[in-house]
Amino acid sequence: MTESEILAKLAAQALDEKKAIDVQILDMRGLQSAPAAFFVIASGNVPSHVSALCDHVHETVKKAMGLNPSKVEGYNNAEWILMDYFDVVVHIFLQEKRTFYKLEQLWEDAGHAAIKEKQD
Repeated sequence: MTESEILAKLAAQALDEKKAIDVQILDMRGLQSAPAAFFVIASGNVPSHVSALCDHVHETVKKAMGLNPSKVEGYNNAEWILMDYFDVVVHIFLQEKRTFYKLEQLWEDAGHAAIKEKQD
């Protein structure tokens, strides 16, 4: 297993631990135009949940792998937070923002792996 695969799974598990909604890993390695090897996508219920999810991913990855994201965008509004780990990009949305932007549909040619069944 590559470091990127380990990081993607670790981030997904961290999101699941904090009750993220519909955690998905998109394997982008087979796509020529992909900006990263993996996208990890999840949703939170309210902005405070979204920021707590981001904090937990950061702490978990730092503790297990010694890595910090190269960039974190959207933390202040906590409607869509992007955590850039170069080969792995973590997207944490408010549910309505995720529905609007449809990232999974945009990258529908990527391999998908649900971490946990979708919650409504």
